[in-house]
Order: sequence, then C-alpha cells, then structure tokens
Amino acid sequence: MKTATVHVVDDDDAVRSSLKLLLKSVGLTTSVYASAQEFLSLWQPDHAGCLVLDVRMPGMSGPEVQMELNARGAIIPVIFISGHGDIPMAVEAIQHGAFDFLQKPFRDQDLIDRVQRALAADGENRKLLSQRDTLRSRYESLTPREQEVLALVTQGKANKVMAGDLGVSQRTVEIHRARVMEKMGAHSLAQLVRMVLELENDLTTSH
Repeated sequence: MKTATVHVVDDDDAVRSSLKLLLKSVGLTTSVYASAQEFLSLWQPDHAGCLVLDVRMPGMSGPEVQMELNARGAIIPVIFISGHGDIPMAVEAIQHGAFDFLQKPFRDQDLIDRVQRALAADGENRKLLSQRDTLRSRYESLTPREQEVLALVTQGKANKVMAGDLGVSQRTVEIHRARVMEKMGAHSLAQLVRMVLELENDLTTSH
C-alpha cells in the first residue's frame, strides 16, 4: 500500500514551506502544490492521505477543488485553511463533505491533530472499500448456480429443501455449498451471511 501523503495546496510560498516543515517534523510524508491545477493534474484517487487546502487562491478556489474532487468520486479528507474564513464558508465546506476547517492563524498542534485524524479516517475508509472490492470479486467468481445456492443458504434453507428448489440431488447441493464457502473465503455460515449483507449494503449505497 502506498504511503499516506499530506497534500498541501496554497498559493503562498511562505505558508507552503512552513507547513511542509511542520508536517515533516512529525514524520508525515508531505507534497506541496502552488495551485489547484497543479494538484489536480498530479492527483490519483488511489493515493492515500489527506488534503490541506487554502480557501482563496487565484484561478481555482479551494471549494471549487473540493467540488471537482467530489465529481471524481474522491474519498480524500479535505481540511480547509483560510485567512478570511467566514463562518458561512466553513459551514458550506463541511456540508460538501470537508473533513475540517481551520482559520489562520492557527496553532501548529491544531493542524497536526486534524491531519492525523484525517489520515486515520482515510485509512479506515480505504480498508472498508478494499474489503468490499474483495467481497465483490469473490462473489463474481461464483458460477450462476453457486450464486443461487448462496442466496438460498443465506435464507437459512436446509440442503434437502435447496435440492428440491433447484431440482438437483442433495449431494450436488453439498458440493456447491462447499465451493461457495471456499470461494467466498467464509469459515462459517454466520460469516457468509455477514458477507452477503455487506454486498447488499454496498449495492444499495452505490445506486
């Protein structure tokens, strides 16, 4: 997994330099960008980390960057910093999914705390997404018949009943059932049910 990086976007050279020094002093990998366009041209959705973003910049403002990231389906947590940060702007940023908002001048420790919380949140998010991706690819590796068996198993049907429903022998159901457990990587029926619930949640939230 790629190292989590703190991306700092600010058009002020002095601010960029001081933030880079501050974040590196606590052992955080940091990349700085002088403009929103520079950041967006280099940013990749699979890059773990968080974004420290100035609100007012020439060309493209912080909130516009946030909207662009949202349009790209980004999950990177955004911490806004602003010298002119009025409350309505902070509220709007949070409503559009910003992780936090800091008004200049802020204490170094306040920024470090927020960055570390944002990195932890990003890590949790990515872990969840990778588990869902794994589950989905495991489910897609099942044959259509195995998917039918999985649906019946998680409804709590006995092998004998499933055999009747599917018009096959009980032994065939047992073989399919064993293959489903193996392909899904489930060690128990309870775990299999949990996996199916996760997949169903994922499907309903992605539509």
